[in-house]
Amino acid sequence: MSSSAETAFVPRNGGRWRPAQGWRIVAALAVTQTTGYGVLYYSFSVFLIPMAADLHADGPQITAALTGSILIAALCAPLVGRLLDAHGGRGLMTAGSVVGTLAVLAWSRVETLPQLYAVFAAIGVACAMVLYESAFAVIVGWFDAPARGDDPGPAHDSPADDPDRGHGHGPGPVRGDGHGRANALLALTVVAGFASTIFLPLSGRLVDAHGWRTALVVLAVVYGAAAIPLHALVVRRPARTGRRPVTTRERARVVRAATRGRPFRLLVIAFTANGGAAAVMSVLLITYLVHLGHSPVLAATLAGLLGVLSVTGRLLTTGLQRRLPAALIAAAIFTLQGVAAALLPLAGRTVPGAVGCVLGFGLGFGIASVTLPHLLLQRYGTSAYASLSGRVAAFSVADKALAPLGAITLAQAAGYTWVMAAVAVACAVAALALVAYHRA
Repeated sequence: MSSSAETAFVPRNGGRWRPAQGWRIVAALAVTQTTGYGVLYYSFSVFLIPMAADLHADGPQITAALTGSILIAALCAPLVGRLLDAHGGRGLMTAGSVVGTLAVLAWSRVETLPQLYAVFAAIGVACAMVLYESAFAVIVGWFDAPARGDDPGPAHDSPADDPDRGHGHGPGPVRGDGHGRANALLALTVVAGFASTIFLPLSGRLVDAHGWRTALVVLAVVYGAAAIPLHALVVRRPARTGRRPVTTRERARVVRAATRGRPFRLLVIAFTANGGAAAVMSVLLITYLVHLGHSPVLAATLAGLLGVLSVTGRLLTTGLQRRLPAALIAAAIFTLQGVAAALLPLAGRTVPGAVGCVLGFGLGFGIASVTLPHLLLQRYGTSAYASLSGRVAAFSVADKALAPLGAITLAQAAGYTWVMAAVAVACAVAALALVAYHRA
């Protein structure tokens, strides 16, 4: 890309980058992501049964609201990405926090299924505006700031102009504190990874004590009180001086060049396939373990390991990325997930076998959230990061919504063994796509 198409962030204080401000933003986003995922996503499972009873609906009818919400978030992702690249995250995330808070309050008052679906359409829009993709874009923009005296280095007219880009050689388009950015993304995802651990029991206690409607009012207040002021007062973009900002036309040219290329399509395939596999396991693992003969308590305990293991996998992946190609690290872990899923029908009837398979799959449960930003930045730079991330999310998030429905249908028609086989195949496809990406 041309030099004019590369945004240089230079702070106002004489060229000195202030890492403390960046880490204040990371801390604020860690809070908003934890509360956001906890209230807007994870709490739904707690409210499913009482809502179904109160609205005189069955489980699939209620669950369709969440599926629709995720699909709407996927549809909004490309537009949100373009807005983030053009304007930053402060206004967008603040507005999304307001929408999310009002939507949860409205959720507490629904009386019919159409009202529930309308509320979750609004929640889907809010999720696209405030969750990981937006937070990552803010962190990428801030931690791309070059240190004082750094030479920005040469720029290229297109990704294809630098044959070494994406493989850890040559200057590439990414400047600044790459390790700081990786650590910031890791810190954010590690903290937010405990959203379910915090908000599932909290939501359950609120429902038991006050009923589901009052519980939602409390959660809406908690979310709004945390997210709205933090997004409005803490989230910032570094000052831009030294080079003119990227224009909309220039950014669109970067996006077109990237999305027409084979490497970007391979990224879409890899993270869509693996995201669907992970979604299937998160929804059906408990049911399948019970089907294999384990007690519900043991099944729930093993499934609960996925959250802890996702943190472990992120730590491992981020550490290895400093020494090995990120695409090959992820490919190896996705392969391990595929082997674990394939072995689960054979080894999962025993407790040690089930534990081993869950451990193998769980190590890769959260690595996409730290690997995809790294790969996008490594190959394409920062000028259109959010736009490109939104393009990937449009496919991967939609698959996360639809894959569990397809898996349930397959399980009813052919049995859970075929579901695990499909999960294994999806993981293998993801691994092969990343190997091909590394070689592209």
